[in-house]
Amino acid sequence: MNNNSNNRLTSAELANLWTQYQNDTMSICMITHLLENCKDKEIIVILKSSLDLSNSHIKKLKDMFKNEKFIVPKGFTKEDVDKGAPRLFSDNLILVYMQVMTLHGMNSYSLCTTTSVRKDQRNYYATCLSETANLYDRILGLMLEKGILSKPPHLDVPKEVEFVNDQHYLTGWFGKKRPLNSIEVSGLHHNMIKTIVKVVLEVAFSQVAQSKELRAFLQRGAKLCEKQIKDMGGLLAKDNLPSPPMWQGEVTDSTVPPFSDKLMAFHTVTLVSVAIGYYGAALSVAQRRDLALKYTKLIGEISLYVEDGANLMIKNGWLEKPPMFPDRDALAES
Repeated sequence: MNNNSNNRLTSAELANLWTQYQNDTMSICMITHLLENCKDKEIIVILKSSLDLSNSHIKKLKDMFKNEKFIVPKGFTKEDVDKGAPRLFSDNLILVYMQVMTLHGMNSYSLCTTTSVRKDQRNYYATCLSETANLYDRILGLMLEKGILSKPPHLDVPKEVEFVNDQHYLTGWFGKKRPLNSIEVSGLHHNMIKTIVKVVLEVAFSQVAQSKELRAFLQRGAKLCEKQIKDMGGLLAKDNLPSPPMWQGEVTDSTVPPFSDKLMAFHTVTLVSVAIGYYGAALSVAQRRDLALKYTKLIGEISLYVEDGANLMIKNGWLEKPPMFPDRDALAES
């Protein structure tokens, strides 16, 4: 690989590689445990395919770091997982978890592709995106077969094209509100699905966390996410639309930790951080003022939670630094 000054990795490309290394090493730990406890043969095939993808990614990522003379991150290792710990999730819940995590992966690879300049980087993420999209398709197909896929509500087919002719279309704070449109319902439904998985993880992790402080943080997160699910579900209910099902009942009663506190804190904080972006995307297309205000409030609530999570990780030495630019003032003073 050519390492001349015109072909060095940009800061965005290094950030992409570093982030993907963290995510893939965490995924390897998670899926390793899930595989040990899954009984459903079709889900096992999905898990093995996902584990193979993550392992192949780590090998390529390590090669890229070494070719660039860049230190390989710590990430997560076999020290962060206990394969022999009892199961935390039912088989169906494993599939629901994999659906959301694969969806996150596709979005991440798409962003990495668009923020990378070098051709080898763009090709790598395009390949990752294609592989993950194929895995996602298989997961959704299996969920449909098992009848556990939560679909957005159906909509009657419009009889004609219509245009907005009244400012009332945008209102929502006072008086009678117009029904939600399909774009707004889509945002609520898909944000609820992702938040439901966050609740499941926070409930499960709080049962097995060794640190009392982390346990309290996770319990607080579960309550916050449940409140946000209720807020979003309430908007759907006012239009007589259903909410996706909750999955906390599919968490087992195990209190034996399959993962390190470091991994559970990272997984939780990362998922909640990503939710800020998804809420922001839904807010940007919301055309009813009360809905935009609701998303702004939800973003504010989880932003505070994420900051507290980052402080908890720093306090315990769990937060690995991403690649940093030099502190010029400190260098000058030294």
